[in-house]
Amino acid sequence: QLQLVESGGGLVQPGGSLRLSCVASGFSLDRYMVAWFRQASGKEREGVACIDESDGNTYYEDSVNGRFTISRDSVKNAMYLQMNHLQPEDTGVYYCVVDPKRLHIGPRYRAVSNALDAWGRGTLVTVSS
Repeated sequence: QLQLVESGGGLVQPGGSLRLSCVASGFSLDRYMVAWFRQASGKEREGVACIDESDGNTYYEDSVNGRFTISRDSVKNAMYLQMNHLQPEDTGVYYCVVDPKRLHIGPRYRAVSNALDAWGRGTLVTVSS
């Protein structure tokens, strides 16, 4: 059974850090693009960061570039999002996504109709003093 389970969300003060984790079961992450999306209250879901499956290049949304780092661990079959210097505007539900159908993060654009498009349930990140 294909499953993605996120963890690591919580409440943090502005300027603080969090590390989100996403563990996959039922399939291997290695062959797929992996990404993190987020959705703030009242706003559309947006791509935050991704790792390209073909060359391992990483891409970041402009507002998080330099503050967030996406990574993956083949042994643990997991992906991560290290978030530093968090700001209130980073507040939202964060989702790990494997082989997304649609994605636009920085210069990376993707539209693949038959992609796996597997989503976790999300983990809430709240940045507030």
